[in-house]
Amino acid sequence: MTNFDIVPNRRNPNSLNKWMWYPKDVLPMWVADMDFPAPKPILNTLHKAVDQGVLGYELPSKALKETVAARMDRLYGWKVKPEAVVAVTGIVSGFSVAARIACTPKKGVLLQTPVYNEFHEVKTNLGIPQLDAPFIKHVDGNILSYEIDWVIFEKQVKKAGMFLLCNPHNPLGIIFSRKDLLRMAEICIKNNVLIVSDEIHSELLLDGNKFSPLAKLSSEIAKHTITLIAPSKTFNVPGLFCGFAIIPEKDLRARYEKEVGNLRLHVSSMGLFAAQTAFSGQCEGWLADLRRYLTANRDFLVEYVTEYMPEVRLTIPEATYLGWLDFSQTKIKGSPYEFFLKNAKVALSEGRLFGREGEGHVRLNFGTSRKLLTLGLDRMRKALRSL
Repeated sequence: MTNFDIVPNRRNPNSLNKWMWYPKDVLPMWVADMDFPAPKPILNTLHKAVDQGVLGYELPSKALKETVAARMDRLYGWKVKPEAVVAVTGIVSGFSVAARIACTPKKGVLLQTPVYNEFHEVKTNLGIPQLDAPFIKHVDGNILSYEIDWVIFEKQVKKAGMFLLCNPHNPLGIIFSRKDLLRMAEICIKNNVLIVSDEIHSELLLDGNKFSPLAKLSSEIAKHTITLIAPSKTFNVPGLFCGFAIIPEKDLRARYEKEVGNLRLHVSSMGLFAAQTAFSGQCEGWLADLRRYLTANRDFLVEYVTEYMPEVRLTIPEATYLGWLDFSQTKIKGSPYEFFLKNAKVALSEGRLFGREGEGHVRLNFGTSRKLLTLGLDRMRKALRSL
C-alpha cells in the first residue's frame, strides 16, 4: 500500500510552485497538481535517464505510440492504431492547436460553463468567439449537481467551429453518460463542428466509477473527434509536459500534425520517458491505492462541509481530485477566494475564472494528505464562523 499521508516538502527558494506562490503561512489548495510523489517506476525511469548522462533530443517512438494505443485497448476496448497517436506538450497546447485548425473569426469555440479556466483563454489567444452553453444547476440540500441545457447547446453549436468537451469535467467532476455523449456528438456532427474531448482526468475515477472515451462510441464519432489524454494528472507528472492527441481520421490528423510542427511543439525527452512507463502498466498498484485515497478524501470533504458548514453547497465529484464549492448563500461579501486567502490563509481557485457561473464559488484541490485537507477545512470553517 502506498502511503499518501506523507507529503514531501516543496518549499524550495529556487522554485516557483504552488507552495511558493503565496506567503509561507498560506496553505495552497488551488492549482491542479497533487502533493504526492510520482510512482516509483516513473521515478526510476527518470533516474536511469539522468544517470545515462546524455539529455539529448528525443522524438516520440513507435514503441511509445504502441504503448498509448495498447492502454486504450486495455482500459476501454478502444482499438486505436499507433499512427493515430500524436505527441503534444500538454492538453492546453493540444486543444489550442485544434482550435487553430477548426475555428475562424466567425466560427468560435463552444464551452460548457463553468469549466476549466484555460478553456477560456482560447478565444483571447486566437481572436475567435467564445460560445457558452452553461449547465443547469440543481441544489438538493447542500449538494450541487449539473445537467446539460440542450436548448442552449443546440443554439450555440450552430455558431461554433469546435466543441471543447471536458470529460471527466473540471471543476464539476462529472463523468458524462453514454446517452449524453451520443447526443452531444450527434448535434456536433450534424452541424459540422469538430469535437475536441479533453479526457486528462479519465483515470482519476472515484467510487469505482467507469469511463469510456467519446470517440469509442462509434467510428463516425471517432472521425469527427480529437481525444486528448496525458499521464500528467493521473501519475502526478504535469511538470514534464507530455500529452497525446488521438486522431483516427487521417486527413484531420495530417492537418493537426502540420500545425504542431509549425508551432515547434516538441515534447521533452523526460516527458516521453515518463509517459512510456506510466502507460505501460507498471504503476497500476499505485494508481489503485491513489483512487481509494482520493475517494476517501472526497467523502471526508463532503461530510465535513455538510456537518460544519451547512450553508455551503458542493458537488460530489465522480472523478478528479477537485471539489466545487458554492459560498453564495453565506455571509461572505464579494469573492470567497479573496475572503479565505485573507482570513483563513488558504489559497483556492477563484470561481470566476471558470466562467460567469463561477461567481461566489471556489475550486478546492483535495489531492493532498488528509492532515492538510483537514487543516485547510478547519481554517475555512473558523473564518466563516468569524462572520
